[in-house]
Amino acid sequence: MRQITTKPELLYYVITYFAIMILVGAYFSKKIKSSDDYALAGRSLGPIVLMGTLMATSVGSGTVTGGGNSLAYNYGYWAGVMWIVPYLVVCPTYYFIYKIIRKTGCYTVPQILGNTYGHETKLLGSIINLIGLAGIISYQYRGLGFVLNITTGIPVETATIVSAAVVIVISIFGGLFSVAYTDALGAFIIVFCCLIGLPFVIEAGGGWEKITAAVDPVKLTFTGGRQWFTIIGGYLPLIILLLGDQNFYQRISAAKSDSIARNSTIGWAVLTNLAIPCVAIIAFTGLSMFGSNIQAGMAFMSMTTVVPTVIGGLLLAAASAFIVTTGTSYLLSSATSITYDFYVTYINKQPTDKQTLTVTRWATPIIGVVAYVILQFFPTILAVQNWSYTMIGASITPVVLGALLWKKVTRIAGFLSMFVGVSATLIWELLKLPGGVASALIAFPAAVIVLIAATLVTQPRNSGVAD
Repeated sequence: MRQITTKPELLYYVITYFAIMILVGAYFSKKIKSSDDYALAGRSLGPIVLMGTLMATSVGSGTVTGGGNSLAYNYGYWAGVMWIVPYLVVCPTYYFIYKIIRKTGCYTVPQILGNTYGHETKLLGSIINLIGLAGIISYQYRGLGFVLNITTGIPVETATIVSAAVVIVISIFGGLFSVAYTDALGAFIIVFCCLIGLPFVIEAGGGWEKITAAVDPVKLTFTGGRQWFTIIGGYLPLIILLLGDQNFYQRISAAKSDSIARNSTIGWAVLTNLAIPCVAIIAFTGLSMFGSNIQAGMAFMSMTTVVPTVIGGLLLAAASAFIVTTGTSYLLSSATSITYDFYVTYINKQPTDKQTLTVTRWATPIIGVVAYVILQFFPTILAVQNWSYTMIGASITPVVLGALLWKKVTRIAGFLSMFVGVSATLIWELLKLPGGVASALIAFPAAVIVLIAATLVTQPRNSGVAD
């Protein structure tokens, strides 16, 4: 197995990409005239930008360092390629519910919950939503830290602190205007670089036969040696996260029209399904060449050091694009939650537009620091990823979909479902996942059952409307 070596010249590509992002952010910051501009880009996003920002938000460090990448390293290329399965569920779902989301007129998911279930559920949802989003932000820092480590040799922990500062600064510039446009740029860079770079990666690995011959044969099978409940537990957290993720509700609300919102979900699916298999095969090749000499989270990026410099630079820029665009998106979404779910609800119920804009901008670096603190409690990117996904997916997704799709759902059912979802997640994680069963497999079904059962029990006998 080879030892990974730093390749400082790749840093020029990353710096160039960052410079472009900062310039784009600075340009669009001039368009921010109101809090609506900052949070929802003035509801003016067109189809190319919207499909790009949807894709880039959903495919970040969780794919190139966690998710698809780590699954390919740990269980084989099929496990990584199958990271596309969640998108085959999620994208069609948004295709059918986009109009309902836009009609709510809400900035955040907890606002939707409050409109249906009342104050208590909104408050609990706000807390869960904020903690989960901060967790997702945190591992973007570590992913970008890997990039800086590979290029400069800076220790990962030091590089992670630098990365946190970069993501926070870019996020502050121009709200969703800058985030959406840099997202779109990053999305197309991601797809282009992965498609162009894949043949060079396979060549660097000595061809597919040599690559597959160097790994445990179990990792060449479809299951990768995993039980089926482990396989489902690997993909379910992403599915339930994306269906309740505030980022996507905000972006669909930011579309210029209903037709743009609808059609962009198709483009999102296409871009994602082009990129993810490439990431999986590149990461699998990293396993073949470097084996245990690298961490699982570095499998994709390790290959940037053994291909021609131009290709490696483009791939590393693509990895940076994955990471930074997701980090900035979730940071903006978290800051928006601070403003509308806490400041406007409990501190200043009739703020001026200038006040809400100011609070959102100041909340951005605060949440950024909290996210870094959360990262210190998890040993791997995959660990914090699964925890964050399940926190939101098991607690919020059942009740927000219930609010949008089931008119008979009741207030008490929503609160109980959310409470059971978050409690089951925390308890199962504290018990260290008994039997190796993912917490999502316990918490999500429990929350759904409680939502349905409690609604049926508490449904008014003489009325078909929600309590």
